[in-house]
Amino acid sequence: MTIVNFFSLSCGLRVAIERMSEVRSVGVTLLLPAGNAREPVELLGLSAMWSELLLRGAGELDSKQQTDAFDALGVSRSANARTLFTSISMRAMGSRLDQSLDLLVSMVREPLFDEASIEPTRELALQSLASLADDPRERCALLAREHHMAPPINRSGYGTEASLRAITRQDIVSWWSRLAMPEGSILAIAGDVDPDATQARLESLFSDWNGSAGQIEIDHQGERGYHHEMDQSNQVQIDVLHDAPPAAHDDAILESTVQSVLSGGMSGRLFTEVREKRGLCYTVQSSYAPSRDFGTVAAYVGTGPERAQESLDVLLSELDRINTRRDITEEEFERAIIGMKSRVVFAGESTAARASSLAGDIHRRDKPRTLEQVAAEIDAVTMDRVLDYLSRREPGRLTIQTLGSAPLNPPV
Repeated sequence: MTIVNFFSLSCGLRVAIERMSEVRSVGVTLLLPAGNAREPVELLGLSAMWSELLLRGAGELDSKQQTDAFDALGVSRSANARTLFTSISMRAMGSRLDQSLDLLVSMVREPLFDEASIEPTRELALQSLASLADDPRERCALLAREHHMAPPINRSGYGTEASLRAITRQDIVSWWSRLAMPEGSILAIAGDVDPDATQARLESLFSDWNGSAGQIEIDHQGERGYHHEMDQSNQVQIDVLHDAPPAAHDDAILESTVQSVLSGGMSGRLFTEVREKRGLCYTVQSSYAPSRDFGTVAAYVGTGPERAQESLDVLLSELDRINTRRDITEEEFERAIIGMKSRVVFAGESTAARASSLAGDIHRRDKPRTLEQVAAEIDAVTMDRVLDYLSRREPGRLTIQTLGSAPLNPPV
């Protein structure tokens, strides 16, 4: 059976290490409590700039030297801004993990944030913001989140043109120094790794790092209800959001099963009922995103103006049908379980995916899970458990967001 070594370093950084004996690569995920929810309101977009600048030099290495150092080790890396975290990911050969960790630590603790990189990074962030005009689906999803959640977790992460232009190098340096702290951070490593040796190595690298970013108050209840954004387009975007269990709740695996029935590929109920039988849309799907303190289900339909109202009506009908009629068939149930187990197997074949999953588990559940534990959770799901869950499921007040040339008429 797989063993995950889970411990905290003396600095407060929580670490999970999983040795995968059949691979030669290693995946690394570091979550730092420097996400967009912590940005000052006048400096929205800070984390978007951090995620680019972290890859533009650190310590004694300028941008090109840092890139060359990573490439010489064969390390692929990325940095991404999220709601609660800035995430840094790496993938390398296990034999080069120690050298890769040296570069990672330098990125976190000694980023250059040099003046010459600030303006190019700002321009990239402004371009990303401007690109939303050509991505109606993303805009609709962001608007839905803005109305469904409460500040500060309802932010898009893109910032605004005014706030991005207002950010100075001093803002970038001072806020990173304030937020990129070990307490509240999470590190996960999976693959060809010696857990004991790596633990000792990490303790050495981080022994003099200390501090905490502090806590932020999170309320996931936003204004909700129906909202429309005018957009002169030949497409209509529809997002429907509702509440679901948090990640550590016993019902989380049951909600995952329900979503697998609704949107488990081309045989999922939404695809069959909304697209295949009626030809109402070009795409339809539903997904479940469980967080530490709450969960959210987001259903989406993309269609044309002439079919938009019916698409919304049928989508809402199907969401209500599974919740009230609880008419899941044995075939749907078995297909959902097989799909869920297949995704577990596929995730286990990627060291990067395993590192990301371990880090996510620590944040959402306070402890990592092995693949065997995840599979056992799925094996324990029965039809009776799912039907019992649906009998007491509480989606809460819906958020319905549409984007197109005219508003629709959702039920009150």
